[in-house]
Amino acid sequence: MSGSPESPIEAVPAGWRLPGIANLHSHAFQRAMAGLAERQTDPADSFWTWRETMYRMAARFDPESLHAVASQLYAEMLEAGYTTVCEFHYLHHAPDGRPYATPTAMSDALVAAAREAGIRLTLLPVLYMTGGFDGRPLNDRQKRFGHDVDGYLRLFNALHARQDDMLRVGCALHSLRAVPADAMREVLAALPADARIHIHVAEQVGEVQDCIAVRDLRPVEWLLKNADVDARWTLVHATHLNDWEVAAVAGSGATVAICPTTEANLGDGLFRLRDYLDARGAWGIGSDSHISVSPVEELRWLEYGQRLSTRRRNIAVAAASPSVGATLVDRVLASAGGSTGFAAIDDAIVLDAAASQLAGATPDDVADRWIFSGNRNAVREVRVAGRRVVADGVHVNRSRVAARFSSAMQALLAG
Repeated sequence: MSGSPESPIEAVPAGWRLPGIANLHSHAFQRAMAGLAERQTDPADSFWTWRETMYRMAARFDPESLHAVASQLYAEMLEAGYTTVCEFHYLHHAPDGRPYATPTAMSDALVAAAREAGIRLTLLPVLYMTGGFDGRPLNDRQKRFGHDVDGYLRLFNALHARQDDMLRVGCALHSLRAVPADAMREVLAALPADARIHIHVAEQVGEVQDCIAVRDLRPVEWLLKNADVDARWTLVHATHLNDWEVAAVAGSGATVAICPTTEANLGDGLFRLRDYLDARGAWGIGSDSHISVSPVEELRWLEYGQRLSTRRRNIAVAAASPSVGATLVDRVLASAGGSTGFAAIDDAIVLDAAASQLAGATPDDVADRWIFSGNRNAVREVRVAGRRVVADGVHVNRSRVAARFSSAMQALLAG
């Protein structure tokens, strides 16, 4: 017995099997600050005040602590059903901005963590050059993020040469405010043709306003008119779009990485999902700041945000798929290869037939039951590249990884 012809979910003896989910946007170090930015520091608290907490935490990391935190995070991702992660990585240097003796040290920590956990990694070293659209220099807290173009390309090329069946290396432009136009063009011209390109864009209203003030265009509009945006590109957030931008992004073939739990946590706003679906745009999900590490919660709140704003139900559907759950799952699976660079992989998760929320599930309702029926994790088994990395709902290295994470957290918080 299998699911409907359109469904990627099929019945197996242990439960329900489907392809692994790709997590399109991750800042691994931020797993260490989940829950630590929830006290008011200003009556107008927003993304911009949240950054102060983020900067303080970022300054405490070294390669050893990054490895410990990323290993824990990646194990959690696998237990939740993510089998690939796009790591948007900008902690390049020592806290004072000086390069490590091995310039790839922080990237190496992430690669080692992914290999230990057994998750596919699309590593996206970030180009971060300026502190705003006006070209202001990086402040002291941002200096460990920064490169000039030549230094960035040396880092990128050193990492790209290591690609294998479990590792892809792409390019991340932090944002239009952090990458001057000439530098963006120079880097894009130097990239190999297969490189995936990710960028934060139009996440904040303030960012849109600043871009208009300096470049006379909205950020997504400027990007589409100044770069060959195509299926290699992933636009992260793209929360604040006008009608032209919605249609143009969809028509470009780019993927939008929507991060509903982080966008809600930061008060960013809601993506225009229904309009983007109508334009037949590609999209996926990311856990970003990791205040939640669950594809179920990202997909559920993607839909719930639309319901709250429209006061209607069952928004994310298609003519051929009246099931919200099936439509959400199908779309994130379809976009994975374009954003991650991994194609035709055979990674899979198995949902537990004995999970209470799946009792009596059928091919027609299993996706809806998985996403909209509680918070108990229904993932029983996960295999990546033929290796079983989650058994009976538990990562095979959970104890060792958790012990190292606990020690790292005590040191980070003491710092």
